[in-house]
Amino acid sequence: MTLEEMRQIKQERGYSLAQLSEYSGVPLGTLQKIFSGETEHPRYATRRALEQVLTEKPVYDISSPENGRPPMVREAGAYTVDRPRKSGEYTLEDYYTLPDEQRAELIEGILYNMAAPSFVHQHLLGKLFTQISSFIESKNGDCLPMMAPVDVCLDCDDRTMVQPDILILCDRSKICKWGIMGAPDFCLEIVSESTRRKDYIKKLQKYVDAGVREYWILDPQRRMLVTYDWRDDFTAHMVPLQGKVGLALYQEELQINLDEIARLIQNYPD
Repeated sequence: MTLEEMRQIKQERGYSLAQLSEYSGVPLGTLQKIFSGETEHPRYATRRALEQVLTEKPVYDISSPENGRPPMVREAGAYTVDRPRKSGEYTLEDYYTLPDEQRAELIEGILYNMAAPSFVHQHLLGKLFTQISSFIESKNGDCLPMMAPVDVCLDCDDRTMVQPDILILCDRSKICKWGIMGAPDFCLEIVSESTRRKDYIKKLQKYVDAGVREYWILDPQRRMLVTYDWRDDFTAHMVPLQGKVGLALYQEELQINLDEIARLIQNYPD
């Protein structure tokens, strides 16, 4: 269902955003951004909750007419949760109930809220992605480079959903409407103080267990790149930010300019 179709049904039935929020369970602030056009691509769960309310035949409660119009169907929205969860018990059901504007990752039943990335983080992300995607495009490669936010159901279960800063996916059969089902071939994370433990420990273990072939950790604060090529061994290789380094996935033909990365960090320190 398109946004225009949603607007039309909402207008025909006379629903306010507050009513639509009540009936669907979608937060009012999220609805305001969707219907104003600020949020162009709502989460799948958000669209599903709205479509469920807008497409189902209304069940009228004639005992409480609102401004001469019968009220909308009275049911729990798709955003409701049966009971509060404990850390370690969260599932994709809980993940999909988060407001669109709230970024988070789900790892083994634990929800990790993700703060807005810093300027340096975003600049590094753009530079790295440009180098990677330009090389793949120049070679007419079949693999797809992507950058966050992209949902990756790493273990193909309901307890883990991650958003690598950069990934390369070569098996296109893993692509779903909402994201990726299964392990990418390459993942890269840019470390911040709030994600250090998760990137170095939690994600490291999850990526190797899921079958990711190569994992890079860029640590701006320590001026260091840590690389893992799990096709050959499980040894961490510590690379200072100077010269160039190649992706093992492309037999090191794809070279990343670390001098450029180092200059960017120096010019725009956190």
